[in-house]
Amino acid sequence: MITIKKIAEIANVSVGTVDRIIHNRGQVTEENIEKVNAIIKEYGYKKNIFASNLAFNKKFKFAVFLPKNENIEYWQAPIIGISKAAEELANFGVTVEYFFFDYNITSFKKTAVKVLKLDHDGLLFAPIFYEESVSFLNEYKKKDTPIVMIDSNLPEINDVAYIGQDSYQSGYLGGKLISYGIKNDSNVLILKINQNVESTSRTNVFLQRIKGFYAFFKEKQGLPEFNFSEINIKYDIENQLTTKMFDSIDCVFIPNSRVYIVAKFIKENNLKGIRVIGYELLKQNLEYLNDGVIDFLIHQKPEEQGYMGIGHLYKKLVLKEPITDLHYMPLEIIVKENIY
Repeated sequence: MITIKKIAEIANVSVGTVDRIIHNRGQVTEENIEKVNAIIKEYGYKKNIFASNLAFNKKFKFAVFLPKNENIEYWQAPIIGISKAAEELANFGVTVEYFFFDYNITSFKKTAVKVLKLDHDGLLFAPIFYEESVSFLNEYKKKDTPIVMIDSNLPEINDVAYIGQDSYQSGYLGGKLISYGIKNDSNVLILKINQNVESTSRTNVFLQRIKGFYAFFKEKQGLPEFNFSEINIKYDIENQLTTKMFDSIDCVFIPNSRVYIVAKFIKENNLKGIRVIGYELLKQNLEYLNDGVIDFLIHQKPEEQGYMGIGHLYKKLVLKEPITDLHYMPLEIIVKENIY
């Protein structure tokens, strides 16, 4: 690849002139600009972003706006990925500033105000509360800086990147796993386990997974008859599950990572013959998967989402590479035999 020095020799100008043209720093005649750009086009030249950033001591600060992760294992995972990416990119002027909110709308709004007041070069964000997240994103977009969402997608917000699962397809897969190998009519319980928060304001991950789950049974021909029932419980309130809920139930679908709550109840009450499907490789989920209480876990790699989210901002801002704004994570099926 041609160098700045070689371009200068061919154009019969100084290295400084070529450097000013490449970095748009003015004080160059139109004739020299046309001459240098023609050489670049003919021979090809790729600016050394790393050297350029280091030479001008350029810094990039990314904001990370996520739920607090104390005692919430799922939200600890993306932080691991974010920290790893930040450490790898630190030598290239990248730093990360964290903003955490409690699992309630009041805390979310207070933290959102703080994030909006500060200037960052990019944002990584998990839209937990639907209406509040839409409002926040519409306001943050006025800053004209890149935004990456993880965990949940808001496709109605334009020009915002998303890295995570296709929630509808993951629910569809859940339906397929529930039905796998079943020959007789079955009763399926869908247990929606929420935080003790304003669940109606949550993003549509639950709804999309459940919608995809039902779609499988509507579209698939030749299945036995499946009868469905739904129950809502809050995960932080004790003794909500009863054995009566599981009367005649053959399969249970939990559309989030709290599947261990159900598995624990099934094991403690010695309930047999119930297929259990849920999400994520939490330690307690893996314990009950290994015990054979949970049959399948669908994994969306939250750690990798965090890592890739920072990488996306880096490529877009620092490297200025063209990059797709929609990246669906693979739908991984974890069973006892392939725990890693």
